[in-house]
Amino acid sequence: MKLLFFANRVPYPPYRGDKLKIYNLAKRLSKSHELHLLTFAQTKEDLEYKAELEKVFHKVHFVYLPKWRSALNCLSAGWDSKPLQVLYFRSAEMRKQLEQVLTADKFDAIHVQHLRMSPYLSKRKDIPRILDMPDAFSMYWERRIKAQKNPFLKIFETVEQGRVLKYERIMKEYNLSLVCSTEDKAYLESKHGINNIELLPNGVDLDVFKAANHDYSHNHTLLFTGNMNYAPNVDAVIYFTKEILPLVKQKYPQVKFIIAGQKPIPKVQALATDDIIVTGFVKDLAATYNEASVVVAPLRFGAGTQNKVLEAMAMGVPVVCSEIGFAGLGIANGDGAVMQKDPALFADAVIDLLSDASKREYVGKKGMEVIQQKFSWDSIAKQLENYFAQVIKA
Repeated sequence: MKLLFFANRVPYPPYRGDKLKIYNLAKRLSKSHELHLLTFAQTKEDLEYKAELEKVFHKVHFVYLPKWRSALNCLSAGWDSKPLQVLYFRSAEMRKQLEQVLTADKFDAIHVQHLRMSPYLSKRKDIPRILDMPDAFSMYWERRIKAQKNPFLKIFETVEQGRVLKYERIMKEYNLSLVCSTEDKAYLESKHGINNIELLPNGVDLDVFKAANHDYSHNHTLLFTGNMNYAPNVDAVIYFTKEILPLVKQKYPQVKFIIAGQKPIPKVQALATDDIIVTGFVKDLAATYNEASVVVAPLRFGAGTQNKVLEAMAMGVPVVCSEIGFAGLGIANGDGAVMQKDPALFADAVIDLLSDASKREYVGKKGMEVIQQKFSWDSIAKQLENYFAQVIKA
């Protein structure tokens, strides 16, 4: 197949989130298919990754959209009812470049990444198109509103949630839409009555996050990973340090909490103490997971499955998480991850694992089994390949 990947961000370097998913899927599909990439570049640094991307993609096309221009786009929200998420990526130059790419090459199908890019190809019924959401974005905003304490931000987020919810109907214009968990799929189906949604989970590179012989003997290190300029992650670490960690320290005062992730904003940096380590960017994240006694993921809003949880499980590290993304794992509570909503119960679950090496090992090894069976990028890429074949044949 000859396939075009149409992405909102340059999928390199593949450290977290949507970049990680697109890169890993394309890397595997490129072994059997001819892939092309058309994407926005938001910084001059993005443009420097072309050579790396050409190791995966046959042709790579960039449209430069600096963040200041995206910010200007959002000013039209006063008279345009589209979500800010969509306005942010509006570009006449991208429409022109897309038309040139589609004229120059005949593609069997197109992979459109995220609701943000959906307007560009919603009307191109002459080409099979898959919209990879990858999660229920309106559910993300719904949960964010519930966690918001600032009344002015709550008003803004309520408006944006309403716009996103309405705009998600654009999925009906695509041959197929994909989300990463059964929870997201059920939410979108119930909200929009859409029946062209399938699952494409987030995955783990098992060559990087190897299920090694994890050391379950220590009980002194808690770990959180993720981009530390991403609102759900920022909220999660502040919430954990203020409401959960003090309860854990009553039992285990020696415990250290490591916040590992790139671009920590000032609010995150301000959390640093002798016992709370804010690392910034970590090149070898697998080694950092290996040092953890327990990985925590106390997210209060978000959607989809969480890469931080999947990676920890792949490494055999026991996880305590909130309900955000847990349903998408398709496991019983305790079989690789322990889920708790209440801060006191979350702390109890962490303490329970710190108190029992055999339980840490049981939860960790169950997690390894789950990831190997359901969440390897090799098997997920095969799923996407089958979806492409399905829409081409239809």
